[in-house]
Amino acid sequence: MKKLVIATRGSALALWQANHIKALLQERHARLDVELLVLKTRGDVILDVPLAKVGGKGLFVKEIEEALLEGRADLAVHSMKDVPMVLPEGLTLGVVPEREVKSDLFLSERYDDLAALPPGATLGTSSLRRQAQVLAARPDIRVALLRGNVETRLRKMREGQYDAIILACAGVKRLGLSASREHVLAAPGFLPAVGQGALGVEMRSDREDLRELTAFLEHAPTRLCVEAERGFLAGLDGGCQVPIAADAELKNGEILLEGLVAEPDGSRVLRRSVRGDVGESAESGAERARKLGEGLARELLEAGARGILERLYAEEKAEGHS
Repeated sequence: MKKLVIATRGSALALWQANHIKALLQERHARLDVELLVLKTRGDVILDVPLAKVGGKGLFVKEIEEALLEGRADLAVHSMKDVPMVLPEGLTLGVVPEREVKSDLFLSERYDDLAALPPGATLGTSSLRRQAQVLAARPDIRVALLRGNVETRLRKMREGQYDAIILACAGVKRLGLSASREHVLAAPGFLPAVGQGALGVEMRSDREDLRELTAFLEHAPTRLCVEAERGFLAGLDGGCQVPIAADAELKNGEILLEGLVAEPDGSRVLRRSVRGDVGESAESGAERARKLGEGLARELLEAGARGILERLYAEEKAEGHS
């Protein structure tokens, strides 16, 4: 019997994701013994500060990647929206399984949707991307910081700390949670985070045995869409400290990619879209999908996004030195 160790964060959602991959592996390979190595990341510890102020997305993967590099774990399961653009040397994103729904979800105990919130209402989110799109539509409401795992965020809303909150549909669905009132915020009206709803299985680049073992999990359409979105993010040199959103759809070998860069207060929202042929194969189309995203990023930079991003990065740097 072969034994595999999957490294994961300890939140309910992270554990669901790791156990989901574990179940698929054991269903496919009957003689496989799979264990979870639960690790606490810096992002799980720092809960009172916006992610942007303490290092962004990498906070949720650093300790897990160290376990892979040190050989304490064979695989790691991540939410793709938490995976930084550049992986540490020696690691690779071996598998991208089929994506869950990628939309955002408005949740409230009293109000049906964003339009129904009264002026001055408080909406909770930790995402500048969500904040910018909300304020562009409703500049009269207050957006307040909301951190913690999915259950904690829902509890805070039920306790009345927030009139409404926005979470990723995928996380709420995977955990079987809900609120009294829910409204899906879907593209093209409300664009998701890059990679939202998709999982990534990370492993050491030299583990060809693991590539073969997990190859059945790969979902080419998801990989191509995620590559296009990540190409867009890379082209903007973006992190989670800036309001950036992207949505890719694959149909008949062609990707339609929509991208957005905004001011955090929603006062200016820049959007562009691009269409391009990438084929159906993840292997041959991944590079084309990335290039499509990078091209859309260049277009948005020229349309004014460069000024927004440069100012936000300068402000972030100044805060870091203060």
